[in-house]
Amino acid sequence: MKQVTYTISENKPLTADVFRMTLSGDTSAITAPGQFVNLKLDGLFLRRPISVCDWDADGLTLIYKVVGKGTEQMSRMEPGEALESLTGLGNGYDVAACPNNPVLVGGGVGVPPLYGLAKRLLAAGKKPSVILGFNTAEEIFYDMTFAALGVNVTVTTADGTAGVKGFVTQAMQGGEYVCACGPEPMLKAVHTLASGGQFSFEARMGCGFGACMGCSCQTIAGPKRICKEGPVMRYEEILWQKDKSIRSEE
Repeated sequence: MKQVTYTISENKPLTADVFRMTLSGDTSAITAPGQFVNLKLDGLFLRRPISVCDWDADGLTLIYKVVGKGTEQMSRMEPGEALESLTGLGNGYDVAACPNNPVLVGGGVGVPPLYGLAKRLLAAGKKPSVILGFNTAEEIFYDMTFAALGVNVTVTTADGTAGVKGFVTQAMQGGEYVCACGPEPMLKAVHTLASGGQFSFEARMGCGFGACMGCSCQTIAGPKRICKEGPVMRYEEILWQKDKSIRSEE
């Protein structure tokens, strides 16, 4: 973990309520796709955790959905503004543990971290395919950006206005090794069809680095913290109980 003050290079909408923010600054603490940053916003007590979409030596890209006061405030920030962040947080995807042909499955704002993962899988000589799920055509983003990497991309929409009609599981064959990120019902459905993989969970966080224990959860290996041992959990350690996952909160 490292505290960094970034400079906003770009902050623009991709859809009606999804924005892409690019930040310039030190990214040395980011070591794996699926990690997140915890942003300090003026006037708000708790930081806002946002998954890293992509990064290089000069900066990083965040994609976020406006769902509350914090993200609404972010949407109004301008290039040139400073943004303080704790960076390099969480346990990300293990590229080396992935087979040669993993399936990356993302739902809504669970899509962004899979882009950074796809790039690093390709760099490792692996050939991922991608399934992206949205509610409707107007919510689709980054499908063409994934396609530009040269990976096979399948889009699903719940209402059938674009791509395959239905949920992401409609585009799965079953038995795949999956790297997934998205809402809890999606993760559970994908887990049921997959043969193995890595799953990224969401949770409300206090500190974001494991000190407050506010996002503790139960797994088959015992208590773990979504912000520290997660957000990415291995397929075999996920404990589904009473129609709920290890823990996932809006």
